[in-house]
Amino acid sequence: MQTQPQIDFQGLESSAERREKILKLIEKLEDRFGRATACRVVVKGPGAHHHTGGLYEINLHLVLPDKREVAIERTPQLDERFQDFDFALNDAFKRARRRLQDQVRRMRGKVKHHEAAPTAVVKRLVAEEGYGFLESADGREIYFHRNSVEAPGFEALKPGAPVRYKEEEGQEGPQASRVTPLGRDAA
Repeated sequence: MQTQPQIDFQGLESSAERREKILKLIEKLEDRFGRATACRVVVKGPGAHHHTGGLYEINLHLVLPDKREVAIERTPQLDERFQDFDFALNDAFKRARRRLQDQVRRMRGKVKHHEAAPTAVVKRLVAEEGYGFLESADGREIYFHRNSVEAPGFEALKPGAPVRYKEEEGQEGPQASRVTPLGRDAA
């Protein structure tokens, strides 16, 4: 960590034992992820809460590279387990660990990005047989069956209608396993 962690106690006395527990948990986060540049922990004692009674509240704020942050600010309200300091502390750091994992994945580019389904136009329909053909953006002809058309359904399709489709390899070439009609202005 580039700066020394800040630990504030509000509504209770700061003790060396509690401070040491917090520093060990910060150290574990740093050992596992090693990406935090700054950390601030605020421990609110049980006497400072009017609505929640005697519950500890632990707020945790981590600053990461590239102006990213992880903030744990909400303690579950009506949960009596938060009357115990150790439980509240461990819960806050567990939630921080999960959020840090997500941030590190994003920073490493390991988050899946789903591409939008390709678009095509209905080239021709053989309504009495229940199938048709799409023309893809690259000019290929793709077969589809009436059962692969989503609402409003096969009967609503007309030649030239824009659609999104999911392509797969069929027995006789490319076919659309799902065809989603688009409005005229959506193409």
